[in-house]
Amino acid sequence: MEIGGILQRKENREEAPIQLKNNAMKTTKILSLVMFAVLVYFSGCKERTKSDKEVQSVAIPQKNYKEIGLKYANTTQVELGKNLMGAIQKEGTLGALEFCNVEAYPLTDSMAVVHHARIKRVSDKPRNPMNKANTEELGYIEGFKKDLASGSKIEPIVKTEGDQVHFYSPIVTNAMCLQCHGKPGEQVKPATMAKLLDLYPSDLAIGYNENEVRGIWAIVYDQKATE
Repeated sequence: MEIGGILQRKENREEAPIQLKNNAMKTTKILSLVMFAVLVYFSGCKERTKSDKEVQSVAIPQKNYKEIGLKYANTTQVELGKNLMGAIQKEGTLGALEFCNVEAYPLTDSMAVVHHARIKRVSDKPRNPMNKANTEELGYIEGFKKDLASGSKIEPIVKTEGDQVHFYSPIVTNAMCLQCHGKPGEQVKPATMAKLLDLYPSDLAIGYNENEVRGIWAIVYDQKATE
């Protein structure tokens, strides 16, 4: 019995290191699997986060400065045109001249306040000296004239300076414009011409034909504009 017990204890002592080694291997495998799972999880989170950012950047709308500038120019033109037509209907072309002389600037300024922008109309041949184009604006006017004459598509000019957007688009004559901006003795009647000389002694804004560049809208607004 003692010999058998001794042999049994010896076998147990020999098996113990093997068992410990096996347990250690199992533990290592389990830890490896856990680490792998953790790495896969966080790797997936990272990829999802990157993907979310990419989707977010695509979802953010980009401002179209040209469309904003066109909106400001068109809404101001509509407001001026509406009031001008009202003056013509009430008092004819002479009434329209009085309206432009007195109300055009205040109306333009009021629309500038609405849009939080600087809005003006300038020309190389101004009727009011205050509407005289500067050197840069004269260059844009000439460019628009060339585009119109060649039949090229006319696109507004947009520039950014600091946190501001500078927008320029042409003002093109139509049939109604020629009542006051056409050729004297033809579209511009003698009574109208006399009134023009009375109101604007230095008037240069005559002699136009239909579909010609008479000037430009020069608009400046903040890049943060969202309209």
